[in-house]
Amino acid sequence: MGKERIQELIREAKEQMTRAYAPYSHFKVGAALLTKTGKIYTGCNIENAAYTPTNCAERTAFFKAVSEGEREFAAICIAGGMDGKITDYVAPCGVCRQVMTEFCSPEEFQIILAKSEEDYQIYTLKDLLPKGFGSENLTKGTGDF
Repeated sequence: MGKERIQELIREAKEQMTRAYAPYSHFKVGAALLTKTGKIYTGCNIENAAYTPTNCAERTAFFKAVSEGEREFAAICIAGGMDGKITDYVAPCGVCRQVMTEFCSPEEFQIILAKSEEDYQIYTLKDLLPKGFGSENLTKGTGDF
């Protein structure tokens, strides 16, 4: 993926931060999900007073894309910070990593953690979830318990 495309994803993720609904944590996160065909789906975190119904930016983007029929993804960019100010890299939570595992190749799917268009890190899903549980676990024995 070229630098221009990465910067576009970073801009989209940062824009989504402005749409976040985070009245409880004040930690705003935006995500930009790139399909293998080049389409971008975006998401922001949406909090809830009951906490468990809260949805992360990454899952919001995935759920929007999947609801539109998308099933093949190349990359996601994530940006976030307290009160919408980016001070560090924001990695996806475990639940989001599990959702990514459902739809993405752990060896190929790229996760871009961004502080700015020039300051970002790229990981594969396998880097961030080395022992993930995927559909292949349901088709073969998983060992003794």
